Amino acid sequence: MTISKKLSGAALAGTIAAAVAVAAGAQSRPAEPAKPAQPAAAARPAAAAKPADPRVARGAYLVTAGACDDCHTPKKWIPGRPDPVPLEGFRLAGHLETEKLPPPPAINQSWVAVGSQDFTAWAGPWGISYSMNLTPDENTGIGSWSEATFVQAMKSGKHMGVSRPILPPMPWPALAHLTDDDLQAIYAFLRTIPAVHNRVPDPAPPASAPGAPAGAPPTTKKP
Repeated sequence: MTISKKLSGAALAGTIAAAVAVAAGAQSRPAEPAKPAQPAAAARPAAAAKPADPRVARGAYLVTAGACDDCHTPKKWIPGRPDPVPLEGFRLAGHLETEKLPPPPAINQSWVAVGSQDFTAWAGPWGISYSMNLTPDENTGIGSWSEATFVQAMKSGKHMGVSRPILPPMPWPALAHLTDDDLQAIYAFLRTIPAVHNRVPDPAPPASAPGAPAGAPPTTKKP
């Protein structure tokens, strides 16, 4: 028992001595030079912005010059002004679905057409027409129309280019003379305006037409 204790003590002493020697050696070695700081990674250049579609500016010009807002933008009257003021947030949204109009006045040979208070609804020999929602709303505007559909509608005078006639006072016969490039520019601009959910009423046929609703204007008779 005494011999084993002496051996254990000797082993422990040897271990301590070895640890001290290693520590002393570590302290005697010169410190390694600090590694130079790595340069920061260069920031990636931002992706170049796509150039603005030049057709949009052209389309905005044509829409303004063509007075499209006169019939397609809802308005309100302000006392003291000779003309109505566009409703904010409803540009080119068409006749408001919330505006319920009374029957139009009688039409005669001297006055063959009448407009609503904000010019978004018109009555004449064709019946009653309501200006369309031209915003890119998918359900109530032209958001689901393709460029080709829009161009065909303006060229043919047919809704979506294939269905019912586009009624007065929409000047599609004049717009049909525009180039395809100009019509495509108008379409490009209309895609940039805020979408407005506004379901415009369907047009009403004249009173003389079969199935015409009450209040539709009568067809003007020629002398």
